Amino acid sequence: MEEKWRVPRIERVGGYLHRVVPILDSAGKVLDYAFKPLMVEFRPRDLMQVIVGAALLAVPVAFTEETWRLGETLPFWNVLMLSAMSVLFIALFVYFNFYRFAFKGHAFEYTKRVLAIYVFSLVVVAALLTVIQKAPWSADSLLALKRTLIVAFPASMSAAVSDALK
Repeated sequence: MEEKWRVPRIERVGGYLHRVVPILDSAGKVLDYAFKPLMVEFRPRDLMQVIVGAALLAVPVAFTEETWRLGETLPFWNVLMLSAMSVLFIALFVYFNFYRFAFKGHAFEYTKRVLAIYVFSLVVVAALLTVIQKAPWSADSLLALKRTLIVAFPASMSAAVSDALK
């Protein structure tokens, strides 16, 4: 058997990238192959998982009066720091769960996934807060933005975790 079949490689199987790892016997003969999904491409299915995941924690957090008051009292600088922490946590989670061994050549997909998780979490939260009339965009857009960024912190975490599910 050719040498190339004895080393791990990346192949597209059923439209998705997989790491194909040969399983060798003690003599070095290939017995079988293990296929591990290589989740480095951000697809529409992933986007739907992000949206649903964001809603999982956005719903209970957005309906609490504590969150609404926190948006009124917390200085904007603190809210921005919370937002930056959210993006950092997402970036670390995505890197270690998807790209740790496949970052080279996939930096654009990594950036796209991190930004998509955060941006779509913001959209889900903003829509939810608007529907329950706790994001007064026309009357007090700063308050609406602060509340959105605060609720997006847990929402984006749950979006990142649900994106990791297969």
